[in-house]
Amino acid sequence: MLFFIILLSAVLIMGTEFQSVEEYYLTHADEITEDSDRVYFSINCEKALSSGKLSDAQLKELNNGEILKQKEYVLIEDETVFDVLKRVCRFEKIHMEYQGADKNIYNSVYVQGLNYLYEFDCGELSGWVFLVNGKQTDLSCGKYKLKDGDKVEWVYSLEAGKDL
Repeated sequence: MLFFIILLSAVLIMGTEFQSVEEYYLTHADEITEDSDRVYFSINCEKALSSGKLSDAQLKELNNGEILKQKEYVLIEDETVFDVLKRVCRFEKIHMEYQGADKNIYNSVYVQGLNYLYEFDCGELSGWVFLVNGKQTDLSCGKYKLKDGDKVEWVYSLEAGKDL
């Protein structure tokens, strides 16, 4: 029995990949090669700063409105805007909260907050909106599939995207 427990423990340890926190955050970060598909991501909340509705603590976290300058990331086949956002936020250590597609009547992923700035923090129509190549889409971030070269901007809107 003791031999079996030792053998089982050895198999579990040998078959488990242990990662440090830093290794976890670097997932896919160094995979860009000449042949890689790429996307460009940025996160901006300049409109929230001008709203006058944020606390001093929130203002401190928002880095003058530019949470993430446009940066290049590898695009993995069939990834959506949301897939890349999750990876980017994990890699860049940016706080993110979202509601899964199974949690709302629209059957779509909804980003509630980025970098501790949430929907409705700056009014009843405020929240996060994404643009692809400078345009809003009719699809949710969990359904919009990206292609090589796409530029994705996450922007905090004060008027449900009408002010972008």
